[in-house]
Amino acid sequence: MSGLVLRAVRCARALPAALPLPAVRSLRTAAPRPAFAKELFLGTLRKEEVFPYPEISNEELSEINQFVGPIEKFFNEEVDSKKIDQDAKIPPETLKGLKDLGLFGMQIPEEYGGLGLSNTMYARLGEITSLDGSIAVTLAAHQAIGLKGILIAGTDEQKAKYLPRLASGEHIAAFCLTEPGSGSDAASIQTRATLSEDGKYFLLNGSKVWISNGGLANIFTVFARTEVVDKDGQLKDKITAFIVERDFGGVTHGKPEDKLGIRGSNTCEVHFENTKVPIENVIGEVGGGFKVAMNILNSGRFSMGSASAGMIKKLIEMTAEYACTRKQFNKKLSEFGLIQEKFCFMAVKAYVMESMAYLTAGMMDRPGFPDCSVEAAMVKVFSSEGAWTCVSEALQILGGLGYMKDYPYERYLRDTRILLIFEGTNEILRMYIALTGMQYAGKILTDKIKEIKKGNVGVALGEFLNKLRDMMGRKVDYGLVGSRGVVHPSLEESGRKLEENIYYFGTTVRGLLSRFGKTIVDEQLVLKRVADIMINLYAMTAAISRASRSISIGLRNHDHEVLLTNIFCTEAYFKNNYAMAQLQKYADENLDDYIKKAAKQVLEKRAYICSHPLDRTF
Repeated sequence: MSGLVLRAVRCARALPAALPLPAVRSLRTAAPRPAFAKELFLGTLRKEEVFPYPEISNEELSEINQFVGPIEKFFNEEVDSKKIDQDAKIPPETLKGLKDLGLFGMQIPEEYGGLGLSNTMYARLGEITSLDGSIAVTLAAHQAIGLKGILIAGTDEQKAKYLPRLASGEHIAAFCLTEPGSGSDAASIQTRATLSEDGKYFLLNGSKVWISNGGLANIFTVFARTEVVDKDGQLKDKITAFIVERDFGGVTHGKPEDKLGIRGSNTCEVHFENTKVPIENVIGEVGGGFKVAMNILNSGRFSMGSASAGMIKKLIEMTAEYACTRKQFNKKLSEFGLIQEKFCFMAVKAYVMESMAYLTAGMMDRPGFPDCSVEAAMVKVFSSEGAWTCVSEALQILGGLGYMKDYPYERYLRDTRILLIFEGTNEILRMYIALTGMQYAGKILTDKIKEIKKGNVGVALGEFLNKLRDMMGRKVDYGLVGSRGVVHPSLEESGRKLEENIYYFGTTVRGLLSRFGKTIVDEQLVLKRVADIMINLYAMTAAISRASRSISIGLRNHDHEVLLTNIFCTEAYFKNNYAMAQLQKYADENLDDYIKKAAKQVLEKRAYICSHPLDRTF
């Protein structure tokens, strides 16, 4: 049975006869919404975008709960993660079970046979599927990137032709962008598609590497260079996105890669040799493939937050059981302060990344198709690094047992390491976060300067008053706290810290743009700090908004949420202040020049160059 039929059966069994089945969700449309994260670079807080914390309807909540039970049962009873890791393969019966549950069509609209889940509902199921890294990657490679191009940029004909069999899992999708000579630099790909003389098809030639699902896929989203005539009549090479069927011919793949982690997922090289791709299989416009690729990657990163949080919550359960029963020095491990610190660390990380993920998903689900690419990138960076450190801490609590293959901790450690690399390395994403925001702020500030030069008295007066307030000791107030504030009183101190950080971040950005101008693109250590501050600001916002909602509506253990939020916000506040101090001109805290000098000396010799401590000169 297809996942859609199973869903109907489950709903019919679970709901009283008087209640109708959930209706098909309609597409939400409205005017474009302002970008929340980008405004922070101006020191502006659009609180209406993040307060109150997003909620789903009772109908949507009821519907998603219909899926949670059967999927959890399947993963608990039918998924043997140890065997998948050892055999480096997901068994056919496990793949069939995933298909029967509809998990290959989670975000494909119901009209094409999918489950039609919103981003929020997709994130919720991601908490469960993440319990096995190989399965999580297989599903994500299929729908978060593999078929996403058809979903967001495909024609009605392309959707009708390909989505039904992709939704059922009859066909599996793969995303083919990376090449031997182009990793993070996607624009440098060399795979080429040449238009036939009759203009009816392209001949595709080239190789792609590290392709998840490459050996399983029937449908590939492939990016290749094509010749395009620009507006000036010049012939230029531009990237185009294609839907390629394995049945087109000339499509082969190498043996599965032997990987450190996510070993059960299929990763291999994919080769295209004179593969004939019909002109109607172009996704979007010829020459518009780079934009398609970026939109695909930008739209899926947010789900790493809920997936990582789901994994960490499971780790907390397993390690807490051990810590509360294991005794050393006549005390349980749970009674030692250093062990307690690790559990607090894991709980805070899980809470914050979960808050960021569902805030971002809620924003993406709103009408108006908001651009949440920066928010999604911040979720990915925070969650991947948080997951890696949390797994390391969990393993440390187990000590020697955690290092043994009889326990799952070492597998979680190996599986988690890839999160910092794929879907955009965290280094690249930090540059994206910082430069996207700096560009946004720079344009607006430049426009203001132009207005002042034109004699716009209002703009000039506004800038003068801002500087005057700063000189006199401005009281920062964005309306988060106080009698008319949107933050619950128990979180007032965290709210004030957030307001202060946002304001001084805006002034810091203004100073950096003034100091570096366009050369800011080359100041990667500066941009890294800018990105880290931004990630902290968004994380603080998400946690405060969520905890305020929880305590206001009386969710169970809301006091624990407030505690975790206040811990995180206090730590983040001081980290932000230190980072902003480092970004000041001539700051003693800034060691960038020394860091670059030391690295240059190492790289020039391509070795560690210090003398050995046992060496002598006499």
